[in-house]
Amino acid sequence: MTRATKTLLILSVALAVAMVSSLFVGPVHIPAHSIVDILLGREASNSSEAWRFIVLQTRLPQTLTAVLCGAALSVCGLLLQNIFRNPLADPSVFGISSGAALGVAVVMLLMGGSSAVAGLAGMGAVVAGAFVGAMAVTLVVFGCALVVRSRVALLIIGLMIGYLASSAITLLNYFATEDGVKSFLVWGMGSFVSVSPTQLPWLAVAVLVPLLLALTLVKRLDIMLLGDAYALSLGVSVPRVRRMVLLLTGFLTAVTTAFCGPIAFIGLAVPHLARLAVRTDSHLCLMPASLLMGALVAVLCQIGCSIPGGGGVLPVNAVTPLVGAPVVLYVILHAERRA
Repeated sequence: MTRATKTLLILSVALAVAMVSSLFVGPVHIPAHSIVDILLGREASNSSEAWRFIVLQTRLPQTLTAVLCGAALSVCGLLLQNIFRNPLADPSVFGISSGAALGVAVVMLLMGGSSAVAGLAGMGAVVAGAFVGAMAVTLVVFGCALVVRSRVALLIIGLMIGYLASSAITLLNYFATEDGVKSFLVWGMGSFVSVSPTQLPWLAVAVLVPLLLALTLVKRLDIMLLGDAYALSLGVSVPRVRRMVLLLTGFLTAVTTAFCGPIAFIGLAVPHLARLAVRTDSHLCLMPASLLMGALVAVLCQIGCSIPGGGGVLPVNAVTPLVGAPVVLYVILHAERRA
């Protein structure tokens, strides 16, 4: 058994343990044996309907949401780092998340706030707005990448796009209703709790289909690591692969941002954690490892957001920097040491 295979097996077991553990952790204390009875469908005299609702309608959906969003964002970061050949590339750094947030802001703030996003029809409008905003920024950044060769310049361009989106959101806030501003602020904090059981199947389909398509690009991505000229000589259409990557990245970012808000650092940090774990640049191992690692990190962050004793749930973005910031610092220091 190779190192990569062992790592993938360990990540799978760790993810399963984390998912089960997340069902036992939350602001409301529920005895462990009662949770087991609820999961097994057994009737227990000391388990109320409120506990059953919390476990099956709140904790289980938010755990599955964390798995889907963590996997999607980590794969987005891996794909962007590959095609831009920039170790600090991810949807938030390049402004893709800001573009998606601007699209959602237009829907929420100009169409009445919480009432505009109630139900599947309203959620569809939010996803559409996020997709348009994310794809617009993706195409701008990709166009700049054709002209600008400097990695630092591309990062600055992404930051500037993020600032422009933030400025537009501020203007929308100024003219929006109180209900709209409140809804957008709550959404912008990032949360895995906002996805209901009825919305979860839609999120699953919207995430799993692009992830399966991304897995089909593994061999072509490995060939592209050797250079565009070599890839073209082997029959790989580099422009077509890049267009597919941008489409998949924009769509996944749009979906995760629309349902859960802008989640920071997972797309940036997790691919590097996966590289450290599998010790290879081959996407045949790296992409599954990033997918599993992203899901694991998201579930752990979701567990860390729960405040015991009825203290509520923290925003996800209050926890993700604790994981992401040290990884980014390591990447920068490691690059300086090699230079």
